[in-house]
Amino acid sequence: MSQGQNSSERILIKGNEAVAFGAVDAGCRCYFGYPITPQNEVPESLSSLLPEVGGQFVQAESEVGAINMVLGAAASGIPALTSSSSCGISLMQEGISYMAGSQIPGVIVNMQRGGPGLGDIGPSQGDYFQAVKGGGHGDHRNLVLAPSTAQECYDFMFRAFALAFKYANPVMVLGDAIVGQIKEPVRRVPPKDAVPAEELAALAAPWRMEGFGRRGPGAAPRLLKSVYLAEGALAERNRMLMRKYESMKADCAFECVDTDDAELIVVAFGSIARIARSAIRQLRAEGHKIGLFRPITLFPFPEEALRALAPGRRFLVMEQNTGQMVEDVRLSLFGQPGVSPASVLWHGVMPGLFIGADALRDPMLQALKEK
Repeated sequence: MSQGQNSSERILIKGNEAVAFGAVDAGCRCYFGYPITPQNEVPESLSSLLPEVGGQFVQAESEVGAINMVLGAAASGIPALTSSSSCGISLMQEGISYMAGSQIPGVIVNMQRGGPGLGDIGPSQGDYFQAVKGGGHGDHRNLVLAPSTAQECYDFMFRAFALAFKYANPVMVLGDAIVGQIKEPVRRVPPKDAVPAEELAALAAPWRMEGFGRRGPGAAPRLLKSVYLAEGALAERNRMLMRKYESMKADCAFECVDTDDAELIVVAFGSIARIARSAIRQLRAEGHKIGLFRPITLFPFPEEALRALAPGRRFLVMEQNTGQMVEDVRLSLFGQPGVSPASVLWHGVMPGLFIGADALRDPMLQALKEK
């Protein structure tokens, strides 16, 4: 199916494959990566899709090589992508920090697997801290998007490249083994707010590396770097980056489901959010007033939207790790009228487990009873 076909037509593909289709349709023309389960359908799909549109696919010698190839291509203003899973993303952290420090845009997809260490190939949300707190050295931040469906895996690639070029910053798309491997109908049609590839090129025009002589005689030299050795230069650079990270709040995204009358609000992202949604649907049918708050951007975290829901409510954070996003929820709600530490509860699903909605019903019912 080609880009722009009738939106009523859908294709049955995995979330990983949707990432690949979305990247190509969003304007990605370079992919560099290294195989690791459970994201292998991303490079597998792109190995055939990119040559069809004149792009480049390279299986790098390692994840370290892959992220530095992304850095090089992106420094030339090319929409570039890499993908991996958990321990592979750990190997990329130095390069991601260099990209952030040099203000070079790029998109990194992490389909998380169980950890720590090699763990297993099952689902996990254990890389939340790594993704939203920077992960690598220095005070850098990634803008982080968390898809929950195969359709969002497609749609969010447009958003990821647009945000990467808008802010000249790495953007991470944080999925997991469920989101990547689930097979669902997907409409391969750019979302209404998609930024055309030509606009990405225009955003890159003032800074991209173009080689000697490309911009004519007398053109000022361009330098993309992350080293600042002069007295006070690095301090000023970090102040500027801090202002940029703060400005990213303008692009916070979230979803509220049945929160208007909710006594308990479940806060969850990614695959756990979609499972929680099913459990909430069942419990509301039984008369229980429960709603869902789903952060779509994990950084910046949509704290203002969450605070707006705070008065008179209890919150239950559900995530597939040993307690990570719950810290950002508690920080967001700290000091809000009527919200005490006891008002923010947590339920963890251990990494590597595949669960259904029934596994989340009892924790929700228990949270409703808490005083």
